[in-house]
This record gives sequence, structure tokens and C-alpha cells, in this order.
Amino acid sequence: MARARRPARPRIRTSSPVLVGRGDQLASLHAVAVLHPAVVLIEGEAGVGKSRLLVEVLSSDLGPTTPLVGHCRQLGEPFPYGAVLEALRGARSRLAQGHGQRPALSPVTGVLGPLLPEIAEYLPPPPGPIGDPRAERHRLFRAVRELTGALGPLLLAIEDLQWADDGTRQLLRFLMSDPPPALTTVVTYRREDVPGGLPLGAAYRPPAGVVSVVLEIAPLTVAEVRALTEAILGEETVSAEFAARLHERTAGIPFVVEETLRALRNPGGAVHADGATARRLLDAVAVPVLLRDAMAERLAALPTQATRLVQAAAVLGVPADAELLGEVAGVPEPRLRAALTHALAGHVLYEQDGGRYGFRHSLARQAVYDTIGGPDRVHLHDRAIDALDRVTPKPLRQLAEHSEQAGRMTAWLTYGEAAADRAAEVGDAATTTALLQRLLNEPALPAEHVDRLAIKLGKIAHTGLDQRDPTETLERLLGDPRLSTSVRGEVRLYRGLLLLRQAGGLVAARSEIERAINDLTERPDLAARGTAVLALSYVGQASLDDLRPWLARLAEYRAHADGELRLTLLANEFGSRMHVGDPTVLTSLHEIPDEVETVGERHHLARLRCNLGDACAVTGHLRLAGDLLRDGLRAAADCGATFVVSTARSTQARLDWFTGRWDGLADRAHRMLDEYRDLFPVASELCLVLGSLAVTRGEWAAATSHFTETGAFAPEEAISQVAIAGCAGLAWNALAQDDPAAACDHVDRGLDILRHKGVWAWIGELGPAAAACYLAAGREADAARLVDEMTAGLAGLDVPIGVAALAQCRGRLAEHRGDLDEAVSQYRTAATAYEALPAPYFAATVAEREAQCLLPTDPDKATEQLSALVDVFDALGATRDAARCRHQLRGAGSGKPSRRGRRGYGDELSPREIEVARLLAGGHTNREIAEILFLSPRTVEQHAARVLRKLGVSSRNQLQL
Repeated sequence: MARARRPARPRIRTSSPVLVGRGDQLASLHAVAVLHPAVVLIEGEAGVGKSRLLVEVLSSDLGPTTPLVGHCRQLGEPFPYGAVLEALRGARSRLAQGHGQRPALSPVTGVLGPLLPEIAEYLPPPPGPIGDPRAERHRLFRAVRELTGALGPLLLAIEDLQWADDGTRQLLRFLMSDPPPALTTVVTYRREDVPGGLPLGAAYRPPAGVVSVVLEIAPLTVAEVRALTEAILGEETVSAEFAARLHERTAGIPFVVEETLRALRNPGGAVHADGATARRLLDAVAVPVLLRDAMAERLAALPTQATRLVQAAAVLGVPADAELLGEVAGVPEPRLRAALTHALAGHVLYEQDGGRYGFRHSLARQAVYDTIGGPDRVHLHDRAIDALDRVTPKPLRQLAEHSEQAGRMTAWLTYGEAAADRAAEVGDAATTTALLQRLLNEPALPAEHVDRLAIKLGKIAHTGLDQRDPTETLERLLGDPRLSTSVRGEVRLYRGLLLLRQAGGLVAARSEIERAINDLTERPDLAARGTAVLALSYVGQASLDDLRPWLARLAEYRAHADGELRLTLLANEFGSRMHVGDPTVLTSLHEIPDEVETVGERHHLARLRCNLGDACAVTGHLRLAGDLLRDGLRAAADCGATFVVSTARSTQARLDWFTGRWDGLADRAHRMLDEYRDLFPVASELCLVLGSLAVTRGEWAAATSHFTETGAFAPEEAISQVAIAGCAGLAWNALAQDDPAAACDHVDRGLDILRHKGVWAWIGELGPAAAACYLAAGREADAARLVDEMTAGLAGLDVPIGVAALAQCRGRLAEHRGDLDEAVSQYRTAATAYEALPAPYFAATVAEREAQCLLPTDPDKATEQLSALVDVFDALGATRDAARCRHQLRGAGSGKPSRRGRRGYGDELSPREIEVARLLAGGHTNREIAEILFLSPRTVEQHAARVLRKLGVSSRNQLQL
């Protein structure tokens, strides 16, 4: 019976195919490598990428320069001049190539024959011995200089000079002090491992006429670690949280990054993890074997008391001063200085700022910690507790961690809860949540403490952006018999509030909160908070009719509330009422206090302003939205309400989209999306902004990808008004690609959501898209029905953007029916309304429709208007819209002289070429670009050729913008 073949294990690349973060150093080294004579010293700690930098240059085109490379070895008895002789062995091909053509080598070079048998046949006979070791050495040095000078343009690279013998250092110093005219010497070394800190054994000063460069290779930044990870694993995106944690754990040292990725079981999946998951995955990574062995080797070389000091540092886990290290290690003062000196000289400990000592990166610390036996480890943690307990103020978090590791349950509870309380006082919700979770996840925690800690965890968790989501902890507690019945409803409420933030959690959240309210009959304040959430108009698929009972109960609760509870309820009620277009909200703004006293009140006042700002942005009160968001964001940041800050920032991004503040908006939205990707309400709104911007630039695929993340296809788990706007964006995207059938599918789905919700205040973005798509598809009756529904639905509501949208839809319908005068009138009404908001992009798109209607009867005015719109769209960055207006002007015989002419740009890209380059980099074909920019394929070909030439690349695949 044939044996089944095992599936091949996937091969994971663990080194980067491209050099990351070394662009400036690479350019400098490459420039100097072909200069002669020159000297380059490359210094940096182990694993930082010195060799990789050198390899990049050696593998590049060096012209006539021949590279020779030698390596110093970490040997007990290094061979004299070994690295230089190793490099010179590589000269055989050069000598053979020039044999018989080059002038005879100096007789002194014959001294190298016995040392270099590989090239002895090309060297003169060895001269006789001198008998004086110093003279013999000088003759050898001269021989090396003569040989390197005779080989023509030469790059001599010597790696790891910190391990060189004295003879090699002296020989290199001799060459570099008086180099042959065609020699460039490059050496790499770790200054911390160089005896005396002098890589050449003495101070080196380049002689006149010799180019000298010192390249200090520093660790990578967080952004560079992210780029390196993407390059190693072939991933397009790595989460910001994963990159930050990986940088923290590896200190940005490329070799350590590569080894850590190698040790991860599934690095391709881990790199997309959120903050909590990234931390958990990376903290669980065992120390890579090479790092563990290197650290063990360094430890073995230390005296006993220095080793104890290093172990104490590993147990403490954070940089500490010498006195604390000595106290924990049990090393008395007379011997402490010597032990610390040995630990530093052995490059196990490093001096940090402020006279503290610790490890280069957390993996080094973990490697040492893992070498400590269990009893010794507990003993050191006990000593750490005793030492830290005498510090003022007490480092409560460290005391809690040491108590946990030492198995002191009572002390762990005391210190852990105190540390959590202190973190909560300063607004550090993440630290508070992490500490409380660890305590509550402890099976030995006595029952009398569970209720108190569970309530603290629930209260703090939903106010911040925790990196360790406590939802699962709260769910487990609901089934824990140690949790009393009296607090079960409160814990369930907090779990429901956390579920609201998660993708796919809205239905479960509403269900959990409803169950909580039923358990909170004796806690009307908490029941009121739950009611306020269930009254939110924009969460999930609950209709306005379904919400009205909750809104009524909320108003009743608020009538009897004061202080923090009143602000809590007001924040939800005002926002929800403004979202549905309630005209009485703006007349009730006097109920919002200007100042409050407690931290809790400040938190909910900030939330009130931001919630109301969000509703004002959606309904079209854009100036008021800006004022509310500005004040709310400032207040939220001041009181540490990080979740409120996150939602307000995404609302601000959407407000910037509405009001035409697009400069840098895409970059800002992308950065925020990286930061808040796991908060669905925030991420979905940012995707809406990014999709909307992509449509205006003709980036169809990117737009579709972003709009799909708005909840447009899963309204039951979406923020309703975002999902509806997402449907509108998908429809415009499809219509721009001449696919009215697909566009109608999107608007049908959006209108289904809106009609089910019964909130016509959200028609502002969907209405114009629906009218345009229906008419393009020949569905005039559906467009007319929509106009009637909008007229009835908006009656009596305070929705300025809806009023402008209704006029635009009426204009579309009139234009389709051939009543151009009525269309112009309606378009002018809509444009004026949009300008008043202000929403300049919407105003410009309506003015364009107005100009098209004017072309048959008043072409001069129409072309004047289209010409002005080109400038408006260009200023906004709406590439495709500007191109469309130019195309219409050309069709009308009134082409606008473009400000994007080629004259004056030289080797720089013109604005039009930048547009083409961006689309090329995005993977668009020439034909697609021609359709997006309303140009001929031939014109695009010419632009593309100039782009490649100016950017110095041979293929569009090399473009990165």
C-alpha cells in the first residue's frame, strides 16, 4: 500500500529581499566605493545590518572596481593578518586577467607568495629573510600596499574588525594612512566590542586627499520595522500594533527582528493582529536559539557576582540603578562596582538614561530570565518585593508583578488593585484593564474580591481603548459562581457596551444589554445607561418605530437624573435625536453645561459634544459640527477618554471630506485606520472617507475595497448611516465605470436599509446617487418615487444636507425629462444650499450638472462655469472630476488652457504626470488611465513614458508613490 505523501512545509522567508531603512547609508557607501583613494568605517552593534549594507554595495555595479572581502574570525588565537590575506586570495582572477599585460609587480610583493599560495604563481620570487621581525613586518606591509596598488581600482572590505588581531589592525592602519591611488578600504566593526574602543588600535586621521566617511548604523524605527516585516513575509500590510510591539521587543535590530519572525509559528497571520493579540503572540515567542546561545556565551564569561547582578536585572524587568540591582542580587557595595563593570564590559547589561542599567532588548532579558532556576527565581522576586516596598512612591505595578511571580496571593491582590486604581486615576484605562484582568483570571482569587474587581473592570474598560480586550473575561465571569447575582446585571451591561465596538458584535450587544436591563431592576441608574444605548438610532437594524419606546424611557430617566448620569443620558439622547433630524435639538443646546466638576462628568460632557458633532456632520450642520468636535476632542483628551477621542477623530475625518479639507486627508485616514482597525464604528467611518476620496481619483478597486468595509453588505452589524453612505459610494463607483445595473443594486440595498430604519435624515448622500443610477438605468418611475419619498420623509426635519440633496434629485429628474430650465433652477438651489453648509465638492458636482444643462442655450456661461469648476476640482484633488470637466470643455470647443502644462517642470513630474504615475503605481493599465482621465490612450502612453524616464525606472512595477 502506497504511503501518503506528507504535504510540503511552507517555506517562510526570514530575511528581507530588499534593504530597509538604509537608503542614505547605501547611497553614501555606493558613492564612496567607486572613489579612490577612500576609507569607509561602518560601525554598529551586532545584528544591526552592517554586513547586509556592505553586501548590497558589493553586489551592485561597481564599474571597473574589483571587490575583495575578508572576515575577521572570533578565534582564541587569530591568524596574523588573516582577514587581509583572505581578501587578497580573491585577487587571482584579476591577476590572471592581466597576466603578461600589466607591468611586473614590485619584487617586494614576492614576500606574500608563501602566505598566499593561491596567487603565488603570479608573484615574484620571495626575497630572502632579513632577520629583524620589525623589518620583516614592514616589508610585508609594503608588499600588501604594492599588490593592492597594482590590481587597479580596488575595493578592499574587511568585516568584523572588532575580532581582528593586532597585526591586522596595524596593517590596515598602514594601508589607510597612505593608500594606493586606486584603493578604497571599507571596514565594519562593533565599537562596543573593540578593545579600547579604537577599531584600528589607535586614533586614525585620514591623510590629505583621501575621502573618509564614518557610517553609524542605528537600529530601525517602528515604521522601518514594519516595512522590514512586510518585505520579509511578503505581506502588503502589517498592523501598526504588531510593528510597535515587535520594535519594542527587538529594539529595532534587524537580525533580532528576523529571528523573532522565524520563531513565530504563523508570522503571516500574526502581523495583522491587533494590539492585544500582537503583544500576546510576541510575548509567547521563545527566545530564538541563536540569541539564547549568544547570551549564554556572554553569561559564561562573567564572574559569579556579575552573573547574579545580571539575573537580578532580568527579574526586575525594567532598567534599575546600581543600588537596587545590588540589593536584589545580594551583591554588597564593595563588590558592586566591579560586578557591574564586568556586566557592562561583557555587553550583557547596558547603561540607560539617568544612571540605570538594563538589557538592550526584551529578548535578551528573557534569555537571561530563562536561565534562572525556579527556586532562585522566586527568591529574587521576593528580594525585589522587599527592596521596592521601601521606594517612595511605591512602584505598585512592579510590586504587583513580583508578588504574582513569587506566588504571594495576598500581596498580589493588594498591590495589583492599588496599581489599577492609580492607573485609573490618571486616565490609563489600558493598564487598569490589564491588571484587573490578570487578577480576575486567577482561579485562586477569593470570592469576596470578585464582585468588586469585576465592577471596576467593567467600568474602566468601556471608557478607554484597551489593548487587552476584556470582553472574554467578562463573559467568563458571568458563568463564574464566585460572581454574586446582585452584580451580574452590571457586568453584563459592561460586556454589552464593549461588544458595540467589535465588528460583528452589534446584535449580540443589543441582546446582552436588554438582558442586563432586566437584571438591573434595583439599579435604575445602570438601567438608564443601558436604555440610552438601546435608544441609539444608528446602531444595527432596529427601526425608528422600535426605538421610540426606548427613547421615551430614556427621556423619563433623564427627567429624574442629575450630575454625571444626566450627562451620560443626554449624550445619547441628543445625538440620537439629531441623527433623525429632530428640529427641537438645536433649540435645547442651552441644556448642555459649559463646565463640570468631576472627571466622570468631564468625560460624558466630552462624549455629548462629540456625539452631537457626529450627528450634525451627518445631517449637514457642518459648522456647528466643527465647533462641537473641536471642544469635545480637547475635553476628551484632557480627561483621558480615549474611546471618545477615537470616534471624534473619525468624525472629524468625515467632516473634512464634507467641507473639502482634503489636503493630507487620505494619509491621515490611513494612519488612523491602522491605529483603530479593531474598533468597527471608527474603522468603518474611516473606510467611508477613504472610499469617497478614491472615487474622485478614479481608483475603482481601492474604492470598492474601502466601501465594502463600511457595513454596506451587513447592515444588521453596522453603523446605519455609515452603511447607507457606503452603499451610495459603491453606487457612484459602479456608475463611473458605466455599470448602471450594479449601481442600482447598491442603491436598492441602501434604500432598503433606510426604509427599514425609517430615518430619512440619512438620505443626504444616498438620494442623489440613487436618482442618478435609476435614471441611467432607465428606471424613471423609481427615481420619481424616490423624490416623493424624500419630500415626505424630510418634511418637518432639520436636515440641511437632505434639503440640498432633494433639490439635486429634482434637478436630475427634470433634466432627464428634458425640462432644462427647471433642472437649472433646482441645481442652482442645490448648489447654493451645499455652498452654505459648506460642502464644496457636492456644490461643484451639482454646478457641473447645471453647466451641462446650460450648454444648449447659453454655451458661453456654461463653458465659463465648467472652466471655473476645473480649478475647484483641481484644488480639492478630485482628479477624475477635473478631467471630466476638461473633456466636456474640449467637446464644447472651448478647451481650458491647463495649468498643468509641461513647460517649466524639467525633470520633475508635472501635476498631470503625477496623476498618471499614481494610477500606474496603483496597477491601472494605460487604457484604464485614459478612461479615468478622459484622455486618449496615445496621450497616456506619452505621459507614462515621461514618468518612467523622469523617475529613473524601467518598469511601472518599480513605481512607488
